[in-house]
Amino acid sequence: MTQAIQDFIESKRLALIGVSRDEKKFSRMAYKELKARGYQVYAVNPAVDQIDGEPCYPDLMPLREKIDGVLVAVSSGQVLQVLRQAAEIGVKNVWLQQQTESPEAISLGQQLGLNLVSGKCILMYAPPIRSYHAWHRGFMRVIGRL
Repeated sequence: MTQAIQDFIESKRLALIGVSRDEKKFSRMAYKELKARGYQVYAVNPAVDQIDGEPCYPDLMPLREKIDGVLVAVSSGQVLQVLRQAAEIGVKNVWLQQQTESPEAISLGQQLGLNLVSGKCILMYAPPIRSYHAWHRGFMRVIGRL
């Protein structure tokens, strides 16, 4: 496990950017699962007022003092703005969920001095690892990709 991953999973107060209203979407499942794993997770989506009875924030600015990590689950076209905002409020730990990363995002994250994780699924690393994520993590370890 890289230091960037270790630092991120030790962040227990997270903003999840792009939480969906649709309970079948990954972002909504990750929101619920991370909460079940003991993380304090704040939903961020400007198009939604509440998720599961809790406030949903339009962006990171209101969460400036509440979070120490940002999980990004939006389209790659929105990621650069999220990275800039994370840096602006002083949050260094940023996880770009699979399919949100781009070469531009990775370059910008490095320029901004962010502790950036990309191309990996948070649920394979945030303890406790459960269900098929535990199997997948074991498999990735065996083939040397963990």
